[in-house]
Amino acid sequence: MSSKQSILNALKSVAVAPQAMPPINVSPRLDDVIGQFETNLGTVAGTLHREGGLAALQTKVDELIKEGKQVISQVEGVTGNRNAPDTAHELRDIDFAVIPGDVAVAENGAIWVNNQHLGHRVTPFICENLFLVVSADKVVANMHQAIKQIGLDSGEFGVFIAGPSKTADIEQALVVGAHGACSLNVYLV
Repeated sequence: MSSKQSILNALKSVAVAPQAMPPINVSPRLDDVIGQFETNLGTVAGTLHREGGLAALQTKVDELIKEGKQVISQVEGVTGNRNAPDTAHELRDIDFAVIPGDVAVAENGAIWVNNQHLGHRVTPFICENLFLVVSADKVVANMHQAIKQIGLDSGEFGVFIAGPSKTADIEQALVVGAHGACSLNVYLV
């Protein structure tokens, strides 16, 4: 018997029998879910815009376009100055991306987005700044509720985005925009 097989046999002999996962019954905190979301989004360096909805966002996009910024929008009702390109490589100079979020989570400020609305998977990560649009009725109290509302069919991509890109491994200082979007603004509709 080889050393490798001997080690594998020894591991098999001490393996723990499979156990069923325990039920998780977390009572969500339902008081002021939008307020909780706003607080926790701020904690992860994002900003919530409660008032004005798509009209306020379009006004902001129009200002950015006047400044010469490149804006791509995947949200119906918001028009940027760039169309979704054929290849992801053509997104390299996008200053702002406007993307719909499917579910927002109050307990941690995270927003679920999936590839059905991104154009390209890389869109929220390659743009300099990110705008997410979330329906107020899609803000849930916790991740347990969020997971029940999302699903991925085979081959799909989805991700929770919690604030802009950031890292805190450089001399224990938080650096926002280290390897992705430098800002995250969430517009509630």
